[in-house]
Amino acid sequence: VGSRNAIGLNSGTDAITIGLLACGLKPGDEVITVPNTAVPTIAAIRQAGGFPVFVDVDPETLLIDPARIKDRLTSQTRAIVPVHLYGQAADMDRIVSIAEAEGLIIVEDCAQAHGTRYRGRMAGTFGKVGAYSFYPTKPLGAYGDAGACVTSDDAAAAFIRAYREYGTREGVAIMGRGMNSRLDEIQAAVLREKLWDLEQALEGRRRIAEIYDLAFHGTRIRPVGKPAETGSARSHYVYVVRIEEDRDRIRGRLAALGIETSIHYPLPVHLMPAFEFMGYPKGSFPEAERGAKEILSLPIFPGMTGEEARIVSKAVIECAL
Repeated sequence: VGSRNAIGLNSGTDAITIGLLACGLKPGDEVITVPNTAVPTIAAIRQAGGFPVFVDVDPETLLIDPARIKDRLTSQTRAIVPVHLYGQAADMDRIVSIAEAEGLIIVEDCAQAHGTRYRGRMAGTFGKVGAYSFYPTKPLGAYGDAGACVTSDDAAAAFIRAYREYGTREGVAIMGRGMNSRLDEIQAAVLREKLWDLEQALEGRRRIAEIYDLAFHGTRIRPVGKPAETGSARSHYVYVVRIEEDRDRIRGRLAALGIETSIHYPLPVHLMPAFEFMGYPKGSFPEAERGAKEILSLPIFPGMTGEEARIVSKAVIECAL
């Protein structure tokens, strides 16, 4: 991605946790992020000792809305964790501007952003640390759990390398804390070989996305996201559309036709029982909540053929009638 350091870790969750710690996060520090993400994003912030503070999302992209960030800042705010959801890049120019003005650190959640570019730069290179997951379903996936931090900050890299191995360097404890988060050698070997094919795999996903985009143009099926700017590209980890009112009915009809779909993600984190203590009632983040009721992830993978994509898109349109 262009960073000076890439440090292999046990998972993408650990990458966010250790990345935040490497940036100096202290217990009780507030961390700005979004509620419409996978639970591991929030679990990682909590594990690092941070308190998640949610910001609503842009209705077109379902990415963090930079215009809402300043309203959530307090004297305890220490970091921003933008989530590059679905392989889209968050608006990093505006996020970086806010972080610099307020003295905040940025740890990017790149778990779905392998190969994602934003205005000529790769995801993970805008903040102090970028956190990647190599879970098997990801565009660059291992055969089990795996992750990595990327950073051009050498001090942060040194911290991460020591922390992932009990706070030691060459067998000598240099920090009073640490954990076992080494990248397993077998997973590393798998990833090294699959890395050679990553760009080809991403092009396969983008080709399918283009077919979907064309098919849904002018229909009630609304793809999530904006057209890519010059120098930008999505990884299309998943291809997500929005369907108002009867998403679940349409999903059931597609299942009856043998077309599997998914929902990324069906319930915003602030409405989950485990996070009631955060004090966000229903309606706190209307765009994220509305999105969760309307989104549907369609089949997309590198080996999918154009004909299969056209079959799926036709079925989606017909089921939505």
